[in-house]
Amino acid sequence: MPHGTLEEEDPSPTVNRVPRWRIVAAAAVLAALAIFGAMFAPIYFRNLQLQSFVAALPQRVENQTKSGPPPSDDVVRTWVLNKAYQLELPVKAGGVQIFRTPEGRVDRVEVRYFVRLDLPGYTVNLHFYPGVGSQ
Repeated sequence: MPHGTLEEEDPSPTVNRVPRWRIVAAAAVLAALAIFGAMFAPIYFRNLQLQSFVAALPQRVENQTKSGPPPSDDVVRTWVLNKAYQLELPVKAGGVQIFRTPEGRVDRVEVRYFVRLDLPGYTVNLHFYPGVGSQ
């Protein structure tokens, strides 16, 4: 078979280039997601820390009652408010509920609060409920 009589196929496939505007749009979307993540992540992380503290409170109270009378609701509420203050979370005293067993032990603690976040052109209230549903 003589060379050059049949068209030789190019072994490399044809590459369709992505339009530049799509690359720029994807980069803009990724940048916006990174900015929003940087804004929201610290708030959610601090909420997780408060949630861990609230979940451990009944055990902490139980350990303290072995050496004396159980702490009052006001004392437990103050613990939660102090922790929230340390974490820079806007928890108010009215947002902390303490539930006790019939024997008077702390059964669970529920906290409700929201964080207002002002975004360019939009304001959002993030509602948090640490301790709700945990037992």
